[in-house]
This record gives sequence, C-alpha cells and structure tokens, in this order.
Amino acid sequence: MVFNCNTSKEEKKDSTEIPKVEMAPKPLLNLEQANKLAQLPLHCLNIEYPNRLSQTLGGDNDLLAPNVLHPAFYGCFDWHSSVHGHWSLVSLLKQFPDIDDAEGIKQRLLNNISKENIETEVQYFYTEHNKSFERTYGWAWLLKLADELHTWDAPVARELENNLQPLTDLIVGKYIEFLPKLNYPQRVGTHPNTAFGLSFAYDYATTVNNEDLKKAIKERSMYFFSNDQNCPITWEPSGSDFLSPCLEEAALMKRLLPVEEFKTWLNTFLPQLKDEKYTLEVGLVSDRTDGQLVHLDGVNFSRAWSLAKIAEGLPEYNHLYNVANKHINYSLPSIFGDSYEGGHWLGSFAIYALNSVEQ
Repeated sequence: MVFNCNTSKEEKKDSTEIPKVEMAPKPLLNLEQANKLAQLPLHCLNIEYPNRLSQTLGGDNDLLAPNVLHPAFYGCFDWHSSVHGHWSLVSLLKQFPDIDDAEGIKQRLLNNISKENIETEVQYFYTEHNKSFERTYGWAWLLKLADELHTWDAPVARELENNLQPLTDLIVGKYIEFLPKLNYPQRVGTHPNTAFGLSFAYDYATTVNNEDLKKAIKERSMYFFSNDQNCPITWEPSGSDFLSPCLEEAALMKRLLPVEEFKTWLNTFLPQLKDEKYTLEVGLVSDRTDGQLVHLDGVNFSRAWSLAKIAEGLPEYNHLYNVANKHINYSLPSIFGDSYEGGHWLGSFAIYALNSVEQ
C-alpha cells in the first residue's frame, strides 16, 4: 500500500512537470477583415505629408516635392511604405474580388502606377547621388508587388504589370549588379536586413523563372549563411526591430535548400525550434504613437511569416504555426484605428503574415 501511494504521488509530480502548450486562436483573413485592412493604405497612398524622402541632395535643383520626385510612390510617409501599400491593395483585390469599392481601388492603382509615373521613378535611380536608393528593403517590396501582379489573373493586373515592368527590370538588374559586391550580410532587424531583401527577391525570381536573379541570390546566400550556427534568437528583438535576424535568415534558407539539407542546417542554426513546446515572447509595444517603438508590432507579423515559411511542408515543425498565431493575435487588433506612425505601413505586414499562416 505504501508502494502504491508513493507511485501515485510520483505520477502526479511527473504530470505537473509537463507544461501545457497554449493553443492560440487561428487568425483569419476574410472579407470583413480585408475591408478593414484595405482602409489603411487607402488613407495614405495619395497623402503627401508627412514625408521622409531619404534623399541625397546634389544641389538646390534636387529640392522638389515628393509627388514630383516619386509620382507613383509618394504617399504613406516614405517610398517603400507606399510600394507595399500598393502591394496590399493588389493582394486584397486578388483574394477578395468583392471587396468594397473594388473598381475605385483599381482606378487608384492605375492612376498611380501609370507608364508616365513609372518612367519618372526609373529616372530617379539614375540620378548621380541616389543610385542605391532604397537598397534593398524597398527593392524587395517592389519585386513583391511585381510578383503579386504577375500572379493575379485579371486584365487590370496585366496593365499594371506592364506599366511597372521598366522599374521591375531596373531593380532586378540592380540586385544582380550589387550582390557580388556585398562581402558581408546585414544581420539587423530593420530595413537593411539582407536575408529579408533576398527572400522577396527570390520569390519574384521563382515566379517569373528569372534564372540569373535566382543564381545571384543563391550563390550569395550560401556564401553568407550556409555555415551559420546557433543564432542568438534570445537577443531579439532590439528596441526598434521590425524583422527577426534569425528567423528571416532561416526563412530564406528554407527557400533555397532541399528539404533534408534545410532540416540539417536548421538543426544547427536554431535547434530549439524542433521542440514541440517551443515558445517565443511577442515583441511588446509600449507606445504606438512612437514611430520607432511601434516597429515591434512589425516584428510580430514578420516573425509569424518567417515561422510559417520554416514550417511549410514540414509536419515536425507544425507547432511553429501556433507561435506565429500568437504573434499575429497580439498585434493585429491594434493596427486598426492606430496612429499614423503604425497605420501607414503595418497593414501590409499584417496581410502578408495572415496569408502566410493559412494552412
């Protein structure tokens, strides 16, 4: 009887030592949500100020209004946010043809992404002091926009894609020219992050079967990242990160490596991810009116899309979707009715994250 009693206590002790994994509700992108998300870029795409040009001035003649310098992408505070704001609308129209005022949204896209406007955008990259403008974050979003247009089966998409093509071709050429010169990757949680810039570019190259771009990206990525080990994810995030250096790199390598090679690489790079009880605290935002602190909502969305990419097609990593869902659920409610500091860009991050966790 004593033996049985002790056994019962031991079993009770063992059971309490096994932590339960909290299952997060799965966030959904439906028509109602799409209508709310569409309002975020619609409220800023053609709003010129405030504006951060990130321009290098060569003289007084360069002091021009944003809508003159960038007639296609002058709204939403900065060039790259305008680009991915346009991507947001294309993505939502493609998924939800019955979205509110669909025809009006298409007309706004056509007005902005016109042949004339894109020609002016192209010429900006040929000015003496701005050849590296938006390298590589804005470049990546431009190719993501081109990717979305290419895969949208609609007459308006063909017109927009053709109008955008000269700028798309320019950015592709800039990637191919730049990557061999880049001796060291940028391992940061903000715009210059190399892995993020290469992931979106690789997606475009895969979609349109651009072998030269795929080759340039794969060669440099393997040079940069193939021998990386034990990424210090516990150091993340920094105070104004909106990307995860560790997870963006893993998501890039998932795109590039055969499945078994990737699993071997990942087990060396982030071995903790294979633990079914793996958890990761969300990025906590203390003040959403602060343009830097609100970046942490972005890190939650970008972590989610990276985790989903890592788990894609790998059943043993399906638990990462739950971690991704927790990150989306934390930040998604706050971006609606948010201050301009977050509202001008976070909708795009939310849409891409929601698309990524669909299973």
